[in-house]
Amino acid sequence: MCSAPTIKENMAPSQVVEGGPRHVAIIMDGNGRWATMRGRPRLFGHRAGAKRVREIVEACPDFGVEYLTIFAFSTENWKRTQVEVAGLMSLFRRYISKETRSLNAFGARVRFIGDRVRLDDKLIKLMGELEDATASNTRVHLTIALNYGGRDEVARATQRLAHDVASGKLDPNCVDEETLPKYLDTYVLPDPDLVIRTSGEARISNFLLWQSAYAEYEFIDTLWPDFTKAEFGNLCAAYGVRDRRFGAVKT
Repeated sequence: MCSAPTIKENMAPSQVVEGGPRHVAIIMDGNGRWATMRGRPRLFGHRAGAKRVREIVEACPDFGVEYLTIFAFSTENWKRTQVEVAGLMSLFRRYISKETRSLNAFGARVRFIGDRVRLDDKLIKLMGELEDATASNTRVHLTIALNYGGRDEVARATQRLAHDVASGKLDPNCVDEETLPKYLDTYVLPDPDLVIRTSGEARISNFLLWQSAYAEYEFIDTLWPDFTKAEFGNLCAAYGVRDRRFGAVKT
């Protein structure tokens, strides 16, 4: 008899809020270019981008968005200069320390996805504290992808799945496309309905590869620090008029 692995939380339902996306994922690109255009160091742009996050989080309920997932730092971003990486890690620590109270007061539940092994102990501790502090909130589910890569996530999920098969907890004949998602970092989240990438680049950059199989994509020219609530609302409204058939033919 086939049985799924034990999960700590119930899987969220997958239906979409009528008229708009229930789950929006954003590749927040363009911080460095935004700063360079102003003759400032790249970290100046990253700080401006971090401030933009709060506006978009707080806009979510206005557009019926229950889940927001943002791409903060990829597994490939370690290739950047040591100065920039160190500055980003410092920015993440400051952001978490500064925003915990306001995110909690707003009713946002925060989760982190990605491999934490390479992150420093202080940052990992702050991440855990933020998750714990907001665990009972339900107004907006904010997921921050930090040291995240889609291929890395699938590889880690496959390792966990293989371990359960080897230990006899999972029958290999029962492994199908419904099984693997239960081992992904996002196992308690619905799949994204809409993925937005700012800054004019038209690629997904290893972000939510499995989860976005049927997502709608919007590649926009706006640099992330300039991305406004109004533009966010327009993209959510545009999603609402798309014809989503999931491989079927409209009758």
